[in-house]
Amino acid sequence: MSNEALREEQEYVSLLYGRLDELREHVTGRLTRVLATSGGNAQARVERDAAHAAYAERLARLDAAEHGLCFGRLDMLDGERRHIGRMGMLAADDTGTDTGDAGDTAPLLIDWRAPAARPFYLATAVTPEGVRLRRHIKDRDRTVTEIHDELLDLGSAAGARHEGLAGEAALLAALNAGRTGRMTDIVQTIQAEQDRVIRSEHTGVLVVQGGPGTGKTAVALHRAAYLLYTRRRQLARRVVLVIGPNAAFLRYIGNVLPALGETSVLLSTVGGLYPGVTAERRETPGTTEVKGRSAMAEVVAAAVRDREWVPEDHLEVEYEGETLRLDRRTCERARDLARGSLSPHNPARPIVVGEISRALAERYAERVGTDPYDGERLLDDDQVESIRREMLTDEAVRAALDELWPDLTPQRLLTDLFGSRDRIASAAPGFTPEDRALLLRGPGGGWSPADVPLLDEAAELLGEDTRAKRSREEYERRERVSYAQGVLDVAMGSRATDLEDDQEAEILTVNDLVDADTLAERHRETDHRTSAERAAADRTWAFGHVIVDEAQELSEMAWRLLMRRCPARSMTVVGDTAQVGDPAGTLSWERVLDPYVEGRWRLERLTRNYRVPAEIMAVAAEVLAEIDADLEAPVSVRESGVEPWGLRVPPEELTDRLIEIVATEAAGLTDRRLAVITPDSLLEPLGSAIAAAVPEASVGEDPGAPRPVVVLDVGQAKGLEFDEVLVVEPGLIVAESPRGLNNLYVVLTRATQRLGVLRTTGLPPSRATSRVLDAWPFAED
Repeated sequence: MSNEALREEQEYVSLLYGRLDELREHVTGRLTRVLATSGGNAQARVERDAAHAAYAERLARLDAAEHGLCFGRLDMLDGERRHIGRMGMLAADDTGTDTGDAGDTAPLLIDWRAPAARPFYLATAVTPEGVRLRRHIKDRDRTVTEIHDELLDLGSAAGARHEGLAGEAALLAALNAGRTGRMTDIVQTIQAEQDRVIRSEHTGVLVVQGGPGTGKTAVALHRAAYLLYTRRRQLARRVVLVIGPNAAFLRYIGNVLPALGETSVLLSTVGGLYPGVTAERRETPGTTEVKGRSAMAEVVAAAVRDREWVPEDHLEVEYEGETLRLDRRTCERARDLARGSLSPHNPARPIVVGEISRALAERYAERVGTDPYDGERLLDDDQVESIRREMLTDEAVRAALDELWPDLTPQRLLTDLFGSRDRIASAAPGFTPEDRALLLRGPGGGWSPADVPLLDEAAELLGEDTRAKRSREEYERRERVSYAQGVLDVAMGSRATDLEDDQEAEILTVNDLVDADTLAERHRETDHRTSAERAAADRTWAFGHVIVDEAQELSEMAWRLLMRRCPARSMTVVGDTAQVGDPAGTLSWERVLDPYVEGRWRLERLTRNYRVPAEIMAVAAEVLAEIDADLEAPVSVRESGVEPWGLRVPPEELTDRLIEIVATEAAGLTDRRLAVITPDSLLEPLGSAIAAAVPEASVGEDPGAPRPVVVLDVGQAKGLEFDEVLVVEPGLIVAESPRGLNNLYVVLTRATQRLGVLRTTGLPPSRATSRVLDAWPFAED
């Protein structure tokens, strides 16, 4: 790169950052003025809150554009020059929102998602898309540090070494860079097959199938940013939901969308989709598989019906010294009326309460309100109704009502169900005894990720009796009005008293300007949460678009939950059925999608492996062939020049040799990360040993800053990537799960540079170890 070219781009980038600062100052001023505004009627407050949210979001997008604002330039064959960046920026209207349109004036910067930027990703020497030169620009702290030029005019340039790779030099530099523990955006290096998926106009469910390292996650996140760019009005308000496999993965991708200036996004696992529930309980693979079956929806429904009880013969209730008896027919009639209302369980409860309490009041009136001589009834209907209302405060009556039709929470329903063999047997008669035994809850509290779809299903069936909530809100409103009236009374009481009557009548008072209701409403607390924050707290929120990563891991019940969250069925689903490890996961997209969108989903494939070098992929391909001979591994676009290594040791030496290897590798790490991936059963003992001996190491899903060395089990490694990976006891990884070979395929494809395998000589032989592990095409040290 020439000094002149660097200087040219530095001048332009400085101009862009100067414009960025102007816009930031403009929006900050507007936001400050909005925050200084107070008072007004309800409409004024709504408008103020909307303006506050808009300016705050705009400021966050401007702040996010600080890094790598401009990353590319296109010199077109017709002489036009286009600079490409993370956001479009030319002019601002009076709200500080970019117009992106200035008539005949060329924009200073073209958003990477705009149609005019697309040749940056599609152009090749064979199909230049009208481009003469493509320039990649890299800057740090607003200073241009590198530029890479590609001449695409066949008259002055040779073809690319890898046909179809856009920006090969920039791409390979990004692929070979050390991993930091946080995913970054790929706007500079998006490839043509990735761009096709990101910009797909398909409005239904788009499935992206791709092997390890094909950029599925990056594509999904950039598609979210693209959809928010093209459909911002709908999606910014309704929020885009991104589902990942675990908390470590969410931390890993957490910076990508904010760096692209997008904040109307909620990142979550399936286990995080029930507000107020922390799903951290670990369960056996068998229990997870059973809870994930679609048949569990009927089990939960049956569990609700079982709680809508009627006695075999009659119900007896003690009240005021009298034993009141209701026959089964009376109880059945109340139950049938409630079910016939088609309301969920809890909202239908008042029907049962009303019918049963009325019948009990009639029985009581017959006992105490009848003339003993002539049998004449002494109590009128109003008196019987008064008795009924009084009965509802009696503990024995309330207990009887709770037995017939209890007010249930989803947590109580499932706790009672999984804690009782009899309840499980009644609700799941079609399950085998072994399956029912897996549902029986052992000691220890808490909820598992597999429980969350069941809690959500229960919440739908139970519903919520909103009468108490409305009563509470009305009580709080009356309290605010009462307080406001007191304030007005004090203000009136402080008026001057030395005026004549005719003078006092001419002076406006506070009561002439505002009444207690208006004053109370004016000072009602306002909800300043963002749309994403409100969505996270609302189980019933309907998202505008849902992106599911590692989608092959989702159970049928999890898909049922997500479809409920997205009634518009607008989804981007990315995954690889060859990598499914969860026993409740799927090997077939048709199986999980056809029940909801049959004939209305489309499949795209990503075939190039950008992460895993060819040397490592050759090892993983052997495992893939063992999983399914018809599956094809993605083609790696690069070689690292480093062959994978393997080492066998006696079982008693495993821990010591592992610590020795990790300590040696850690000492040589410079801006790189090493992952030690173990079988689930060995994570705790080996992780503790490594953490005690190697200060740079962390174990499990470390919530803090990423460490250079991390010890993970298979599930925690899902979706992540590291410079170096050391796989421990691969044979045990295979043996611990019904889909052990799939899990092994996953862990072998987490490395971007180097792969090592450490195993013992004492592992019993198996089909997997004999066919695959002992036949890997690399020599052991």
